[in-house]
Amino acid sequence: MDKRRPPSPTGNNKLRINSFIRAKEIRVIGANGDQLGILSVREALIKANEAALDLVEVAPTANPPVCRIMDFGKYKYEQSKKEQGGKAHSKATHLKEMQLRPFTGEHDLGFKVRHAIEFLESRQKVKITLMFRGREMGFQEKGQETMAHIEQQLSEVGQLESPVKKEGRNLVMIVAPKTHTTKKKTKHPKSPDGIDYKGVQQSSVDFERNSVNEAKTQNT
Repeated sequence: MDKRRPPSPTGNNKLRINSFIRAKEIRVIGANGDQLGILSVREALIKANEAALDLVEVAPTANPPVCRIMDFGKYKYEQSKKEQGGKAHSKATHLKEMQLRPFTGEHDLGFKVRHAIEFLESRQKVKITLMFRGREMGFQEKGQETMAHIEQQLSEVGQLESPVKKEGRNLVMIVAPKTHTTKKKTKHPKSPDGIDYKGVQQSSVDFERNSVNEAKTQNT
């Protein structure tokens, strides 16, 4: 019998683990994906304990429920990394603002452009506002030229999300970070004993679906 203190089912996945599993009989998938058949929870826990791993109920609605022997701590760690990655990606939605006038000096303009480049490189959008006051309203063409110059200066790291348009007395455009079209293939980590954890990094819904499909395939 598994004498280890079972981790509580926590977080959004709410997967039942070890002695928290309520079913009397379960279909068991081994750590390397092989089918161990229908066992009692006690028998499955013994096998998980022998492998120094956890018994995780991945498809509670199946008949009988499907459980997998795995390293649940590793699963939670991978899920946490995915959530952190999502939060980092969301930073790209932050909008920084850069304000200038039609006759902003070349030095000041260069300083502002360098800051805009830094924002774009850190995956943040930049709203550029060129403000006209009083007699400056007669220099709309000069303003358009300035905005075109800024767009060109930012073109290596940014792309237009919103082209130049008038907002009251001002000219406004929004530049977003360039999107990266090439993605590296994700390599699924293996444990030192050669166990392939492919699929363990999925959400619990996909995880459950795959486990049920594995069980069905073995039975046909």
